[in-house]
Amino acid sequence: MESGRGKMTAQLMLAVGGAVLGSLQFGYNTGVINAPQKVIEEFYNQTWHNRYGDYISPGTLTTLWALSVSIFSVGGMLGSFSVGLFVNRFGRRNSMLASNVLAFLAAALMGFSKMAASFEMLVLGRFVVGVYSGLSTGFVPMYVGEVSPTALRGALGTLHQLGVVIGILIAQVFGMDLIMGSENLWPLLLGFTFVPALVQCILLPFAPESPRFLLINLNEENKAKSVLKKLRGTTDVSSDLQEMKEESRQMMQEKKVTIPELFRSPMYRQPILIAVVLQLSQQLSGINAVFYYSTRIFEKSGVQQPVYATIGAGVVNTAFTVVSLFIVERAGRRTLHLIGLGGMAGCAILMTIALALLDQMAWMSYVSIIAIFGFVAFFEIGPGPIPWFIVAELFSQGPRPAAFAVAGLSNWTSNFIVGMGFQYVEEACGAYVFIIFMVLLILFFIFTYFKVPETKGRTFDEIASGFRQGGALQGDNKTPDEFHGLGADSQV
Repeated sequence: MESGRGKMTAQLMLAVGGAVLGSLQFGYNTGVINAPQKVIEEFYNQTWHNRYGDYISPGTLTTLWALSVSIFSVGGMLGSFSVGLFVNRFGRRNSMLASNVLAFLAAALMGFSKMAASFEMLVLGRFVVGVYSGLSTGFVPMYVGEVSPTALRGALGTLHQLGVVIGILIAQVFGMDLIMGSENLWPLLLGFTFVPALVQCILLPFAPESPRFLLINLNEENKAKSVLKKLRGTTDVSSDLQEMKEESRQMMQEKKVTIPELFRSPMYRQPILIAVVLQLSQQLSGINAVFYYSTRIFEKSGVQQPVYATIGAGVVNTAFTVVSLFIVERAGRRTLHLIGLGGMAGCAILMTIALALLDQMAWMSYVSIIAIFGFVAFFEIGPGPIPWFIVAELFSQGPRPAAFAVAGLSNWTSNFIVGMGFQYVEEACGAYVFIIFMVLLILFFIFTYFKVPETKGRTFDEIASGFRQGGALQGDNKTPDEFHGLGADSQV
């Protein structure tokens, strides 16, 4: 199958590259607020003093800072839940383009907050860019999955996570005092989100709309065929068209899928459960907690500049996302997710032992650093990239927008819970806090082993057929024909 073999074309590179700028925005705004914390808190303090003649109390400052950080996740929840409202009405590409209005608004609010002496503008800007990021976590994986040939869908789907980790790394580097993390330049650091939004607005008009959306949602076969020829770099796109038409026929036999129906219908209950649990496995793995705790570990180990060690963890983060990109089509989604979860559980044990013995054995601090780097590496092999793009693979065109809304909301909600609750749990548990994450990782490993199917090399229709026939109940690595035939005898 020509489309199944897959090749990178200039049009495909433009489409995917323009889209993942939204992923980079998500990563950048996730990490950008941490480095300049002290100078921004001083801005809050000074603004409060200028208004009320007194400095802000420590408790109020802590609350205001927590709001500044967590409001991003609240916006993300709202944005991710709204994905279906946009992609079905405006299309995938046009939705990404339109959402940049939010990025420009957020950049203006945050970038001019100091000039306006308004911390309210900064908090509002964080909320708005959170809404934008929530939308992007739905738009980007959906669009990339729909324009990619089957053989490259996993590798190109990993680019969403690569964009996220590169965005985090850029935020960490730009946030250094020597660059834009200073007292005078931090508004530029927060307003920098304007730049990738502008670049995306320049690139996306030259990228095509999703051919699946054109054919299945708009019934524009000729336009979909033309787009496919450019994306695939071949005149023979009959197999792609045939698959889309089959998917369209399946949609005609069922009414529009709403979010409640994802859970009520036996056809969708299994894949939506898998999608939600995989999103939870990403956020409840403890990855954000590790980044939160890493600076203090690096300080205890005698690192003079912990910020450089944190950037080192960001480099590991990026490097192993690239590794995942190159091996995901060979090793498979399910296998890499299992390896990632198992490796993270092992590193969590190692980290717990090292932290518990830190006071007795100083060299254990270096073991804890190795454990941190290992934890991050295993995360990017599987739990980092795979939950995002596998949602597009588990659902056909009809339920896909609703599924992305539910999966995105699950991810952002669990992200918010970890961000708000970890510091209190860590205070209560101390060095043993990572045992909680180890237990969760083991539970996610068991679920993945028994419930998650391998989707490598399968068309969307083959995967959907597997669920309709009960094949998804088998977790082993089936060939496409075996997957399609699982449970065939149970057809009514």
